[in-house]
Amino acid sequence: MQTQVKPTVFALNQLIVPPGNQVQLQNVSWEIYEAILDELGEGYAVRLAYYKGILEIRMPLPKHEKAKSLIGYLVNVLLEELNVDCEVLGSTTFKRQDMQTGVEPDDCFYIQNQAAVRGKDRLDLTVDPPPDLAIEIDNSSQTSLNCYEALGVPELWRYDGEVLKIYRLEEGKYTESSSNQNFPDFPIIDLIPQYVDRSKTEGRSPTIRAFRAWVREELQTK
Repeated sequence: MQTQVKPTVFALNQLIVPPGNQVQLQNVSWEIYEAILDELGEGYAVRLAYYKGILEIRMPLPKHEKAKSLIGYLVNVLLEELNVDCEVLGSTTFKRQDMQTGVEPDDCFYIQNQAAVRGKDRLDLTVDPPPDLAIEIDNSSQTSLNCYEALGVPELWRYDGEVLKIYRLEEGKYTESSSNQNFPDFPIIDLIPQYVDRSKTEGRSPTIRAFRAWVREELQTK
């Protein structure tokens, strides 16, 4: 009689990741990755990224959450003022076993493909499209970049607290770009950091109101 050997999963409470830090675990099987996702359930604070056996676990700082929330809201303002429909999926886990890849963006938007996911509670990236735009905050890891590349996310924004970089998918690989495909008429690289910095002195709500007013003024001149 053959004994079935099950993969060992450590208890997550054994792992301590201080806020603002990240750890990487190597040789993690897909089964263990999914078991960890199941154990965490909904609404957990850590962010996970999995790419071909490497599991990255990050614990964000409050400044990370503030930037994430504000940048996501500024994107919403742009879409609203441009009368563009979207579906916002936040930090949904996107994964494909055949790609050995899984990632949770800080925020993400379906724009061109919003109709394809409208009303869906669960997505299967083997049939459903990936988000049109994903946003990562304070993340210099190449693991996440590889994840988004493998999943075919057309555009990725990465903000490190000072600089916003835009990556566009070209022939399956990301290329850093000075332009963006979702808001080509707006200087996103300069605009987003400017208003994030402004929020640090003026506060979130006044900054959002000022941004909306600026967008409306710009649209009147176009």
